[in-house]
Amino acid sequence: MSHIHPHATLPRHHKETLLGQKGGVLWFCGLSGSGKSTIAGALEHVLHDQGRFVIRLDGDNLRSGLNANLSFTDEDRLENIRRTSELAKVLVDNGVIVLCSLITPKGAFRDLARGILGEDFHEIYVKASYAACEARDPKGLYAKASAGQIPNFTGRDSGFEEPQDPGLVLDTEQLTVEDSVFEVLEWSRQLGMIK
Repeated sequence: MSHIHPHATLPRHHKETLLGQKGGVLWFCGLSGSGKSTIAGALEHVLHDQGRFVIRLDGDNLRSGLNANLSFTDEDRLENIRRTSELAKVLVDNGVIVLCSLITPKGAFRDLARGILGEDFHEIYVKASYAACEARDPKGLYAKASAGQIPNFTGRDSGFEEPQDPGLVLDTEQLTVEDSVFEVLEWSRQLGMIK
């Protein structure tokens, strides 16, 4: 694609100085119902109240728009992660704190996101067993999967590979949403994203 010539923008550090924060991507992965979106949503509110510029990219929201044409095959899941990572990259290059909450079931998918985002990628494994998520079933997806109405359902028909070395693990069978948000805030401070 020799006809593509990206335009230079203002340097990232200028935007981070203006915003008073360091851009970065907190990538929440885990089974459906593990608490990814709930924790990311609560964290978004806390960071906003602190005066941070934060954008949340949620799997369901993205699949209702930008990624609406994708199914749940491995190929389309990979493309879902690629598009989301590229969007997050544009945002983080502008000093934004980006919260991505997507199942991201395979190590190869997380490696793709890590490859696109580099040192800005910070992996958070929101850990909960299939049984615990099935008992919660906030969207009724586990019941539909059990009835055979959802093909390629993660944890049932399609596997979930636990992250081997995530930056942070939130065991939501043990931690409350508030405790989880506190853990992420403390970790974000250690990463230098917030002060």
